[in-house]
Amino acid sequence: MNEERIHQILLRPLVSEKSTSAADTSNQVVFEVLRDANKKEIRLAVERLFDVTVKSVQIINVRGKVKRFGRTPGQRPTWKKAYVRLADGEDINFMEGI
Repeated sequence: MNEERIHQILLRPLVSEKSTSAADTSNQVVFEVLRDANKKEIRLAVERLFDVTVKSVQIINVRGKVKRFGRTPGQRPTWKKAYVRLADGEDINFMEGI
């Protein structure tokens, strides 16, 4: 896989109460990823970009909610979420650059 694809797979880390709890209890990090990314690509991207060892990857397709915009119905986009379990002793600190 080329370097350009690796940098495009991970869109952003997801920080919420649930993802913080997963990080504390299960050593997992949650990312929003490209919709066409698979587990092998996500594993490779996390290992190369953050220099950590990935134990497992779980993927969830999040369906977009149907919302109303005035009288017209609309829909939020569908997206993909990845739970990445890191090896014991590994950690990703997103606040390093600040």
